[in-house]
Amino acid sequence: MGYAEVSLFGDQGKQTVNLMKSIKSLNEFVIKFANVNGTGSASANNMFAKAIFRMGIPVSPKNIFPSNIQGLPTWYEVRVSEKGYLGRRGGVDIVLSVNPQSMPDDVADVLPGGYFIYDSTKPLDLRLVRDDVNYIGIPLTEMCAREYKDPRQRLLFKNVIYIGALAALLDIEFAVLTDLVRSQFKGKEKLIAPNIGALELGHRYVSANFECPLGIRVERRDCVGDSILIDGNAAAALGSIYAGATVAAWYPITPSTSVVDAFERYAKRLRIDPGTGKKNFAIVQAEDELSAMGMVIGASWNGARAFTATSGPGISLMSEFLGLAYFAEVPAVLFDIQRSGPSTGMPTRTQQSDVLAAAYASHGDTKHVLLFPSDPKECFDLAIEAYDLAETLQTPVIVMSDLDLGMNDNMSPPFQWDPSRKYKRGKVLNTEQLDAMERFGRYRDVDGDGICYRTIPGTHPSKGAFFTRGSSRDEWAIYTEDGDKYADNMKRLLLKWETAKNHVPAPELREANHATDIGIIYFGTSAEATHEALDYLANEGIYCDALRIKAFPFCNMVNDFIAEHEQVFVIEQNRDAQMRSLLLIECDAPPGKLLKILEFNGMPITAGKIRSEIKRQLPGPAQVTPLRKKTES
Repeated sequence: MGYAEVSLFGDQGKQTVNLMKSIKSLNEFVIKFANVNGTGSASANNMFAKAIFRMGIPVSPKNIFPSNIQGLPTWYEVRVSEKGYLGRRGGVDIVLSVNPQSMPDDVADVLPGGYFIYDSTKPLDLRLVRDDVNYIGIPLTEMCAREYKDPRQRLLFKNVIYIGALAALLDIEFAVLTDLVRSQFKGKEKLIAPNIGALELGHRYVSANFECPLGIRVERRDCVGDSILIDGNAAAALGSIYAGATVAAWYPITPSTSVVDAFERYAKRLRIDPGTGKKNFAIVQAEDELSAMGMVIGASWNGARAFTATSGPGISLMSEFLGLAYFAEVPAVLFDIQRSGPSTGMPTRTQQSDVLAAAYASHGDTKHVLLFPSDPKECFDLAIEAYDLAETLQTPVIVMSDLDLGMNDNMSPPFQWDPSRKYKRGKVLNTEQLDAMERFGRYRDVDGDGICYRTIPGTHPSKGAFFTRGSSRDEWAIYTEDGDKYADNMKRLLLKWETAKNHVPAPELREANHATDIGIIYFGTSAEATHEALDYLANEGIYCDALRIKAFPFCNMVNDFIAEHEQVFVIEQNRDAQMRSLLLIECDAPPGKLLKILEFNGMPITAGKIRSEIKRQLPGPAQVTPLRKKTES
């Protein structure tokens, strides 16, 4: 059966969607807002996502914005999924477009039977008309010109009007939107009535001119439980507060700046001495990323818990000081919010492209501990873990987030903190212990685990380490160019690396319900799309075991997983398969066994891409046996 004639909706009376194959869906769809950067659309679009969330339906919003200040196209994509799928699905069911500049691409994004909602103040270019799409015209500019005199108000309230229109079209509870307006403008009561008025304008217009709701609509559910919406950068900052961090040194760079911004907000609430009103924290904006890393090393050497946040270009600049911290064995925490590279690349697009640069940052034989969070709760938890690991292992720890996780609101389980938890400061000697020692050796491996004892400068008047160096030294911290002593020190650092495998978070294993020789390795923000793809594949009789890597160095579980499967797909968001390379180097895996699934266009990988790539690369029909017998691990 073919499509009926196209529907071009204007304001010529109440209209009905008449496409024979228009999409019908309840609480399962993708909507994309096409706006112009700098017009204030982000807050209105965010209100839409929060309204769905408050109706108890899982959402996953993605803010896709340019790196300029204003004028270029920007998009805001929201996945609504009662089933709880939070990764990018691929394809768009509804586009709301108020940007003529991007309309050709926006129309092309709509799936057959979907809806294209546009500003009909001016006639739609007929070259943009498809016979398999529903077109809904709302004269937004005309309505704003009639209602508002101030040009800025016309610009801002256009966004609020279309949210009101969507409330009617999709059956969003209007009271939820008005409650959001009241909470957003609490303390600015003069703004509440105008914003609610703009919502009502859009709602009334659509209700009067179209039959509502559409085939795609929402209905209240209880599918979010106690989940919260928060971005990963704020979660990492809050984790740093709870971890006891008191020093942040940084240089601004997208998309990491909001880590320090959020840390400052939280610190002003939680790091002020109630008696004196003095700040118990220090935030220093350095002249560049290298200086910021140096400040973190200095603060950590003196006993503070200190961190910095950056992205790919900053990792490049910080490499020299990261090598110093590794070799001098100074704790340090770094949040790498990855973006598209190389060079400036696409600074407002996401990737997982710093894996190798971070793992081996600096010249010489250097290895750094990496942590890979996949949601805001893990940003919070692994931030706390990072400081304990850094001090336990006396080395830099890099938390590998990315723009998608760091700057977008993500659904997350609530954060938890055990007030009885004690910080792990590692092997730090106090005055009494130093008094009892005949001689202190900063780089002596007393316990045989590669981790030496350290001191905080000033702990003892004559014993302990007050200075450190980045050049070769013996176990007593005395400078030497003796090759054998240098080699002994490097071997000890490698032993410490082996010890680290017992301290970092273990991978997360998802076993299929059927025995299978197919494995998947994934990490970070590829998680949600991977989990959805696993369901799709299982429905088609293709069963895969999956291992989510949460840390580097890799523990034996990673080696065993690779050995137990004939094909292992490595899913990552970069061009050069950097995680696969890391697995080949560190696990000595057979190259032919590790198959690549890559996405590097700056957008999060989709479940559809993962599913299609696995099916394309499988050598033949998947080998499936009856329900697997679970064994004790």
